[in-house]
Amino acid sequence: MMKEQAIEYLQLLNPNKDITRMFKKGVRIGIYGSSFDPITNVHLWTASTVAHRKKLDYIIFLPSIGKARRDKTLQTQDKHREEMVKMAIANNPKFILDTYEMTVLPEKQYTYYTMEYFRNVFKDAEVFFIMGADLLVDIANGKWRMDEELITCNQFIVMARNGIDMLEAISHSPLLRNNDDGRFQLLDKGLAMEISSTYIRQEFARGGEPQYLLPESCYQYIKENNLYEKIVR
Repeated sequence: MMKEQAIEYLQLLNPNKDITRMFKKGVRIGIYGSSFDPITNVHLWTASTVAHRKKLDYIIFLPSIGKARRDKTLQTQDKHREEMVKMAIANNPKFILDTYEMTVLPEKQYTYYTMEYFRNVFKDAEVFFIMGADLLVDIANGKWRMDEELITCNQFIVMARNGIDMLEAISHSPLLRNNDDGRFQLLDKGLAMEISSTYIRQEFARGGEPQYLLPESCYQYIKENNLYEKIVR
């Protein structure tokens, strides 16, 4: 994608935000992928904490692929997840929506290709893949496709998870420890607040009240569109 096309595409998704600054030399951008089904206040707090602690200029919220996803069944149509993310981040100029993974071809579904795409779009920026320590363990255990290409070509911000020793995960993996040259930035948020999207979906389906676990605009959107009325297993 050419620079002009990328600016136009991102500006349509993120009206009233300064997209052109993302293409300046030395800008630091974090890629934050999730199903966002729905986006929660913890997602927003996590992104804000990462941006502040790691001095990132932007966080790209990247809703994951829907129907073709291999590891889980998503409950909500892509258009609803996209709209909720857009509403949730509307007032933060550092938070940017990108729907790249929602339209990616099946053969390009791996994280390596996603990061290759963003490195090519933001050629003058430092681009970081944001992930939880549980995913670091999965990579260490050989569960990711194209893991060597992913690790050797990218920088990572890894968020702590309860019960996971990140340094141990790196040291026990030949791939990770032999690429531990500063590309893994480990981060403990300092507060274990892991309210999941699954929990919120269950609360909606069972008549609970999760109103204050997600942005008010998203809560109202879910109500108006009758989302999460049933539990999808």
